[in-house]
Amino acid sequence: MSQKIVIIGSAHPLRGGLAAYNECLAYAFQEAGDLVEIYSFSLQYPGFLFPGKTQFTSDPAPEGLTIKTKINSINPFNWWKIGREISRMKPDIVIVRFWLPFMGPCFGTILRLIRRNKHTRIIAITDNIIPHEKRPGDRIFTKYFVKPVDGFIPMCQSVKDELKQFDTKKPVQLIPHPIYDNYGTQIPIAEARKKLGLEADGKYLLFFGFIRDYKGLDLLLDTMADERLAKAGIKAIVAGEFYSDSKPYDDQIERLGIKDRLIMHTDYIPNSEVAAYFGACDMVVQPYKSATQSGISQMAYHFEVPMLVTNVGGLPEIVADGKAGYVTPTDSKAIADAIMDFYENNRKESFHNFVKVEKKRFSWNSMVEGIKSLAAFK
Repeated sequence: MSQKIVIIGSAHPLRGGLAAYNECLAYAFQEAGDLVEIYSFSLQYPGFLFPGKTQFTSDPAPEGLTIKTKINSINPFNWWKIGREISRMKPDIVIVRFWLPFMGPCFGTILRLIRRNKHTRIIAITDNIIPHEKRPGDRIFTKYFVKPVDGFIPMCQSVKDELKQFDTKKPVQLIPHPIYDNYGTQIPIAEARKKLGLEADGKYLLFFGFIRDYKGLDLLLDTMADERLAKAGIKAIVAGEFYSDSKPYDDQIERLGIKDRLIMHTDYIPNSEVAAYFGACDMVVQPYKSATQSGISQMAYHFEVPMLVTNVGGLPEIVADGKAGYVTPTDSKAIADAIMDFYENNRKESFHNFVKVEKKRFSWNSMVEGIKSLAAFK
């Protein structure tokens, strides 16, 4: 039976993983025969909260999706207008993405107004409950958001555990982050490296995505200073825009003398170029200092690339150590040891074969079915 679905969260022309996720989810519901609309932001962040150069993408709009660019995250009059508008639509399910306590007042108010129709079930997909970068008011804003929600979908165990600090009675279903499959098909390694101007027979690691301090680029830079990696000719591609001050990293690169071992592409990577970066590398490296889940891992699964992640948050739940890649401590020597094992023992093919099979576990259909079953729970 077809249902009416509203997704509240980022979408085109906003850029980044949140928008990509919501658009993929909308397509998955459409494939299941449901009617879907996305309510996105006319203003997502005030300037002081956004560390990048622009919040918008130049990529074309996704075809076949209804995206309403209407929500102003800092205007309470707008929240009342949007809440009443969605309430009158009487959708069967409203899905709201929660990743930052700052959004608590906006989302919490909209959801309270939607509930007045006594029909709609509200499901929250919670990327984070306690943020990586804490600010005053986080707990108050999160508590305000949690109250009108009917059920929660965390995508890793650590977020599920954090939810207990705010609610212990409402239903919760843990469903892993599905695979990002909207960045095109795989590109052969030779073609990808030619496109990026890389050596055909080089050894390349990939650090991909917006650069924030908690993602541990400094750990990777320390790792690249390991003489074993230098002698083996291993290089790291750093691809993504800085969302934190770049100077400490520039100073670290200079101090360590590793500039010639790095390929720095630190502008925003448009969707059309993503496949080349994953196609060109041997392994994706995520040396995070803290984490919940990561969309980068799911992009690696899509492109069937082995991964190295640190033992934080939900990352070990996604990457099987010694099979899909490595799970290491947040320590540069441990990371270097794993990288050397990868190359010296020719792990790439066996890891790739495991990733190719394991990726089937992370389907969008599982997320759709999980949302519907949670919404049906009374």
